Amino acid sequence: MTARKASLLRRLGAMLYDGLLVLAVLFMATLPFIAVKGGEPVEPSSRGYQLTMLFVMYAFFVFFWMRGGQTLGTRSWRMRVETRDGNPPSFGRASLRFFAAIVSLLPLGLGFFWQLWDRDKLTWHDRASGTQLMYYPKE
Repeated sequence: MTARKASLLRRLGAMLYDGLLVLAVLFMATLPFIAVKGGEPVEPSSRGYQLTMLFVMYAFFVFFWMRGGQTLGTRSWRMRVETRDGNPPSFGRASLRFFAAIVSLLPLGLGFFWQLWDRDKLTWHDRASGTQLMYYPKE
């Protein structure tokens, strides 16, 4: 069986997996902030803390998308982010995909649900970055 566009349910499943993993990574990235404050809680509204957490998420996704197009979540669900010619995205495309995915989430996830109406089964961030999430079923 050949690859096909990933369904919305598969995307959501991978997002759950990746969300748990990113949460653990963010927890680890928070530890230095706690150490600097002598064990006191971190102020979530701190601009430096927020930017660091955003950078950690950005680095996580862009790194994995560029290195084979798969995070742990997409690998578990047999999916891969790729350009239209089947290659992993470049740094620029992966970066654009990350920030466009945030925009896709903002209006109650409309950018993701858009896939249900799109003629090519693409989300807003797929279209914006020139990438697609492909599902590779077992042979």
